[in-house]
Amino acid sequence: MAKLILSFNGDFVKEYELNKEILTIGRKSGNDIHIDNLAVSGNHAKILTILNDSFIEDLDSTNGTYVNGEKISKHALQNGENIVIGKHELKYENADAEDSESEFEKTMIIRPDTKGMPETEEADKGIEKSIGKIAADLATAGGSSSGPGAAKLKLMSGANTGKELQLTKILTTLGKPGVQVAAITRRPKGYFLIVVDAGKDNKMPLVNDVEISKQHPLSDGDVIEVAGVKMGFLLS
Repeated sequence: MAKLILSFNGDFVKEYELNKEILTIGRKSGNDIHIDNLAVSGNHAKILTILNDSFIEDLDSTNGTYVNGEKISKHALQNGENIVIGKHELKYENADAEDSESEFEKTMIIRPDTKGMPETEEADKGIEKSIGKIAADLATAGGSSSGPGAAKLKLMSGANTGKELQLTKILTTLGKPGVQVAAITRRPKGYFLIVVDAGKDNKMPLVNDVEISKQHPLSDGDVIEVAGVKMGFLLS
């Protein structure tokens, strides 16, 4: 189970297990993590945990919330990261995240245009942050493993024509960095295609040969085109 280790000036204070969906942090005594310090807002931040993933969101605090020295509004936490709130530090530890694949594919791009559809770690930090923010937004909106049934993509063009890709994740990213990247998200109300990167030409992905806006609901039988590769979206 993931946990947060609270310290002050390098000295251990307390350890908190992330054993519920939402855990609040702040100066008010009703918070799950109560930090009685004037540098901390009454309701400073919250941690949302879904399955094996945790996200931190700043609650418009006065002094801000920092992860690894960078001020954040929402952030998908990774094992070993340090959260600074006021003069206190919270270290996020999640050993399970090291041993098993994350429920959210935050930094992996599936390349449907390349033979074998390899999953490659994305080096572009802008894309990585965009995907991480999408995951955090989904979590805040109540995304979970419940909702619509299983779905898959069937490749209709490119090097992998005829092959199928099971959509087993809440967030699955597709495309070619620098050209076009999109994400298929599973929400309680259904599947959606979200644009992550429209590329230098600012061209949006297509659904049934029509350009979509930033997000588009998907229906059984829709034909998606991302980075020039056509894929059929099928509900199992």
